[in-house]
Amino acid sequence: MQITEKDRTVSFVVRVQPRASHDEIVGEYQDGLKIRLTAPPVDDRANEALRKLLASRLKVPLAAVRIASGERSRTKRVEVHGVTAAMIRGLAG
Repeated sequence: MQITEKDRTVSFVVRVQPRASHDEIVGEYQDGLKIRLTAPPVDDRANEALRKLLASRLKVPLAAVRIASGERSRTKRVEVHGVTAAMIRGLAG
């Protein structure tokens, strides 16, 4: 998994599967994390669900999680402030 860590901000790739049966982090997929979300990819609902899930799992405020690129794509680059690369790798575990 490709993870970049700089100035207390970690950046990584996420592959999202919207309209799943439940929210879950599946594990590694290609160079990033695969995440299933119940939210549909309409009106940024899947993006918000992704941010909430990551904030909850990493125990950081919602404002610390940002979608840096790919807002309209299933493959996104996410930045999380205040975490380490090891914490992101732990999500895939």
